[in-house]
Parts: sequence; C-alpha cells; structure tokens
Amino acid sequence: MARSVKYSARIKKFLGILGPGLVTGASDDDPSGIATYSQAGAQFGLSTLWTALLTFPLMAAIQGMCARIGLVTSQGLTVTLKQYYSKPLLYVMLLFSFPAITLNIGADIQGMGAVANMIFPAIPVPVFCIGFTGILMFAIIKYPYQKIAMILKWLCLSLLLYMVVPFMVKQDWGLIVKNTFIPTIKFNKDFLSILVALLGTTISPYLFFWQATMEAEDIAHSKPTVIVNKQVLGDMKTDVNIGMFLSNVVMFFIILTAGSVLFPAGIKQINTVDQAAKALEPLTGKLTYFIFAIGVMGTGLLAIPVLAGAQSYMLAETFGWDAGLDKKFPQAKAFYVAIIISLLIGLSLDFLGVSPIKALLYTAISYGLTAPVLIAIILHIGNNKKIMQEHTNSKLSNILGFITLILMTIAAIALIYLLFTS
Repeated sequence: MARSVKYSARIKKFLGILGPGLVTGASDDDPSGIATYSQAGAQFGLSTLWTALLTFPLMAAIQGMCARIGLVTSQGLTVTLKQYYSKPLLYVMLLFSFPAITLNIGADIQGMGAVANMIFPAIPVPVFCIGFTGILMFAIIKYPYQKIAMILKWLCLSLLLYMVVPFMVKQDWGLIVKNTFIPTIKFNKDFLSILVALLGTTISPYLFFWQATMEAEDIAHSKPTVIVNKQVLGDMKTDVNIGMFLSNVVMFFIILTAGSVLFPAGIKQINTVDQAAKALEPLTGKLTYFIFAIGVMGTGLLAIPVLAGAQSYMLAETFGWDAGLDKKFPQAKAFYVAIIISLLIGLSLDFLGVSPIKALLYTAISYGLTAPVLIAIILHIGNNKKIMQEHTNSKLSNILGFITLILMTIAAIALIYLLFTS
C-alpha cells in the first residue's frame, strides 16, 4: 500500500512538471505538419525516417534555450529582443512571422474541416471550418490560462493515435531500424525539397516565441514565489525534452505510416491531410482512416491556439498592450482582438480560394528565411550574462544550437535556390 502511494506521488509530481514544453512539442505536429510528414513517407518510403532522430536534439536545444530565457527574464522573447536589440530587427521578424502564422492557421483550419467532412460527408467543409474556429475563439476568450493549459495537455493525447496505425499493418522492422539510424540522402531536387520542408516544419520560429512567453507566464501564475534555480531549470528541461521527444516520435510514426502503406501502393503525392486519410482507407480499412482523421482534428485544436496565441503575444509585447491568457477580455482587449482577427483571417482563406498548399508554401518560405536569424539571436541571448546572469547556455546547448543554425542556414539557402530554379 505504501509503495503504491509512493508511486502515485511520483507520477503526480512528474505530470505536474509537464507544461509549456509538452504543449509546444505537441503543437508542432499540426495538420500542416502532418501533411508534410505524410508527403515525405508517400514520396520516398522510409528514406526520411532518420530525420526524426536528427531533429529531436536540435529542437530540444533551441526550445530549451527559449524556455530558459522566459524563466530567467520573466518575459517573452519579443520583450527581450525589444530591450536588447535594434527595433528594426524586431519589426522585420514580425513582418515575416505574421503572414506565415496566419497562413499556417488557415491551412490548419482547412485541414480540420476537410477530415471532419470525410467522417460526416453530409456537412460541408466550410461549415466545419466555421464551427472549429468558433469553438477555438470561445475557449481562448472564455477560459483562463491554467484551464487552457490543462485542455491543451489533454489534447496532446490525440497524438498517440498516430503511434497505433503502423502496428495495424505488416512491417519490415529490420528495414525500419536501418532507415532510422543510417541516413539516406539523395542529391536530387525532390528529395532536397522534402528535407528542407521537414526542417522548416519541425523547427518553426513561432514556437520560439510561444515557449519563452509560456514559461514566463507559467511560473508567474503557478509558482510566483519560486526562485529560478537548478531544480526549476531541471524540471523545465525535462518538460521540454519530453515535449520535443513526443513531437518527433509522432513525426516518425506518420512518416512510417505513409512510407509503409502509401509508398508501396504507388501513391506518391499527398498535398493535404485529408488526401492522406483518404489514401489510407482502401489500403488499411476504415478504422485506420478514422484514427488518422480524429488525430488531425485533435492536433488542430491543440496547434491553432498556440499559433494564434504566439502571434498575439508578439504583438502585445512589441506595442506594450496588456496581455495574458489568464486575463478576462475587458482587461486585455487588444490582445484578444488580435487573436480573433488572426483566426478570422485564417478562416477567410478557405472562402477566398487560397489553397492549403499555397498557404503552406508561403509559410515555409517565411519560416525558412527567419529561422536562421532568430536562432542566431537566441544563441546570443543564451550566452549573454547581462541578460541570463549565471544561467547562460551549457557547452552542449551551444554545440547543438550552432549545428541547428548551420543546418537551418543551409536549408534557407536551399529554399531560395529551389524557388528560383523550379
């Protein structure tokens, strides 16, 4: 009895540690990300499985730096940029980030509407899009931060659905292990394009801003008297590492699903999440198709508040508005209006005839161009004793951070090259 109580206390303590890092990692696997992972598997089979292994430590390092910045400074990344760096740099980052985030929101809303329509075909896609947008708007405005954080944590469970699908079909586990640990690189335009897309999808600039702000907000409201020490930083690191690990495990299993089901069947082109779900149905049955579709809706409900929230926090921190998901609407009108506008513009893309593919293309370009600059700034902040005091980056964090910077810079150059030669 005493042992079970002890284990129960340990589990409760562990679950209490999980927060911003878990939500950030899980939100990275949004419907647009799922479409990219599905395309990678459909087009190249299991050849890109190794990218999930590669991106995990890189994501964990960068998001860990952002989380530490939020904890130590007790403010968002935008405020730190505003205080210690040139304002034109901040405005350029915002100029590139806002269209990308809004297009990402639009693509995710369309993806959710499309898969919901597959389950309930009698209801048109636009009706579902409006419904999902309304639900999200209501929840974000109605509930305080702690309630939203709890809802987002539970929505993370929807990601587990993607781990089930590969076990529902016969797999060559030897080949899977080989492709996971031995990188395959094909020096052709299509393969390099998918590598750039995978990097851009997993290491997204909006997550940097969200992570820092949520860490600052989380400690301000749940642990306001806590001093940032080794224990607090250790808990944060655990949270971030688990969140990024979950994100990459889901990425791995989606590539595995598409690579082991769609690729052998000769289905090489997946542009949207509903296409991926539709392609799975005749090959693996209705249950797999249903699981995949439900997962898309769950991840959309998780990711869109993060996207809209990150954008609104960036605006509020730049212009000095009252902000916070813990505040009621009258206390932070501009903050919530910014969220409402970003959701409505995202929703309008479907009615304006902007395809999710074009939205994702423009999103990838914006993220791809801003990510290297932001990573360089985050590295600089993380090593700046004036800002971080005694909590500067460790040697390992710097090594992983610089590897990420080099890879994202190469990806940005490759993106520009591919755009001008396509």
